[in-house]
Amino acid sequence: MTNPAERLVDLLDLEQIEVDIFRGRSPHESLQRVFGGQVAGQALVAAGRTTEGDRPVHSLHAYFLRPGRPGVPIVYQVERVRDGRSFTTRRVTAVQQGRTIFNLTASFHRPEDGPFEHQLPPARVVPDPESLPTVADEVREHLGALPEQFERMARRQPFDIRYADRLRWSPEEVKGAEPRSAVWMRAVGPLGDDPLVHTCALTYASDMTLLDAVRIPIEPLWGPRTFDMASLDHAMWFHRPFRADEWFLYDQESPIATGGRGLARGRIYDVEGRLLVSVVQEGLFRAL
Repeated sequence: MTNPAERLVDLLDLEQIEVDIFRGRSPHESLQRVFGGQVAGQALVAAGRTTEGDRPVHSLHAYFLRPGRPGVPIVYQVERVRDGRSFTTRRVTAVQQGRTIFNLTASFHRPEDGPFEHQLPPARVVPDPESLPTVADEVREHLGALPEQFERMARRQPFDIRYADRLRWSPEEVKGAEPRSAVWMRAVGPLGDDPLVHTCALTYASDMTLLDAVRIPIEPLWGPRTFDMASLDHAMWFHRPFRADEWFLYDQESPIATGGRGLARGRIYDVEGRLLVSVVQEGLFRAL
């Protein structure tokens, strides 16, 4: 399987090993820890597999407790907390080598018509995604060629990412920058028609660039890092149906960074400016 989007769908297709117990693959990577978006996406799949499938996810709240080891399977244990008339609640614990590395609570809501509807307009007007260069093109333009490690990452990347603002490459460009970032994203290939797969794929993607907003005033996003960072917790609210293989705008900002922790929040819109998902995450930052 060579298409990164197909690999993502396969990664999210958990093996059921017992009632309410699932096993997910963890690919061999050169990273120090398993990518947090992978664990969150797989945990949400496990939660969704224990429902009737007629109630979309409307929110999740998760904590990253320990770093996961690449290449080692992860077991997801689901607790059926509640099955109500309108809402279903599941709690998921992710275990690797006998240790809890992650837990998640997800809520599912039966679709219904509300008595009113409103939405604030997007805070930014950004160029269309097709008019922007890919990250790989920006790196090639700056460096002349892709470094080997980045080339391998680009081939495996399941999402096309395009920054609305050109990347900054020097401390001088970073100086005075606001902690804000906006990126267009979409899966690099079709993800099928299962709404749960699209929700879990976007959950995967939501962890890819959000903490970049914390780093923007400190150092260039691409290049040697002076800080190690790790996700601590992650929350999402899903407002409208969507497809993760169609363009969506991820508008991100960091209202505060202090005490070694940085808070980031994001709003995900479709190409028509409709708010699809709200995201909040806190990360730990330590000097290398």
